Amino acid sequence: MSAVIEIAGLRKSFRNLRGDARVALDGFDMLVEAGQVHGFLGPNGSGKTTTLRTLLGLVRADAGRMLVLGEPAPERLPVVAPRFGAIVESPQFFGNFTGRRTLRLLATAGGVEPIRVDEVLERVGLRDRAEDRVKGYSLGMKQRLAVASALLKGPELLVLDEPANGLDPAGIREMRDLVRDLAAAGVTVLVSSHILAEIQLICDHVTIISRGRRVTAGTVGEVLAGFDRGEYLVRVDDQARATELVTATGHDVVTYPDHLVVSGVTDPAALTRVLGEQDLWVRELTPLTPDLESVFLELTGTLPHPGAPKQVDDSVLPQRADWDHDGPAAQIELGSTVGGGDAAATTDEGTKA
Repeated sequence: MSAVIEIAGLRKSFRNLRGDARVALDGFDMLVEAGQVHGFLGPNGSGKTTTLRTLLGLVRADAGRMLVLGEPAPERLPVVAPRFGAIVESPQFFGNFTGRRTLRLLATAGGVEPIRVDEVLERVGLRDRAEDRVKGYSLGMKQRLAVASALLKGPELLVLDEPANGLDPAGIREMRDLVRDLAAAGVTVLVSSHILAEIQLICDHVTIISRGRRVTAGTVGEVLAGFDRGEYLVRVDDQARATELVTATGHDVVTYPDHLVVSGVTDPAALTRVLGEQDLWVRELTPLTPDLESVFLELTGTLPHPGAPKQVDDSVLPQRADWDHDGPAAQIELGSTVGGGDAAATTDEGTKA
């Protein structure tokens, strides 16, 4: 496998008119290999969107090294732009245009054959609604239209920032199926999302960021395995006696009103044997395997308990008018090259560093 995204030592801070510096990225590293569906996770204000904007040349980094499809970013983005698509936050479309007309405009601007319009409409499930005006689309349909715009050039790499944001359960499922279909077709997908259960369902690799730094990365299985403490839920009739017996074997036991949680179990059969020998028959023995949400909360310090470290909220970062301007080099027109297009307006915060 070869890397399609490489980020090393990425640093970015913002400074407002009062001169206060806020660190968004603090030596962040990430590696995305070809063929992966790679989840990019982090709390609000952790640096996810800043990373993606920097990678796409919408924000200038203070330091670090970035490669996209083997080329330095953002300097060589125009060279590889036909090979990847990106949706950062929620693109805005002209409401009075139909879905087909929107994509035709983008195809013309990007030098794409018109036949691709119907192909991508079919791919995202909008062919039957192609002649409807975009203002009549649901949020999920608009998200699919955005993905269609990014797919016009048949990209090898697709970057999706919060693609399921604001979607209802049906829309989330549609987006999940779409990402799976793209992966099956050989497209490498980088997905930034807050919906951790979805990431666990569709991604094979993850990178978790907190306070601008990578806190873990690897396959989903590897990340979860690192937090597997051998915990089992145990139900018996005499919990007090069971706790005494199991504790004597060296296991940690936490007692709840109707069950026990035993940690450090390597052989569940031995646990049932210890209890059974004392006529304590186990009514339930269930492994408590970690999920991505619990691992995420532990790694990022966002467990909901008093004294948990607080993340910096994006809302306190200075807005564009307060930022130090890095100059025209930070502005790269990615509309027709990355997949947004002039009809997919860039958000205010995604135009300058």
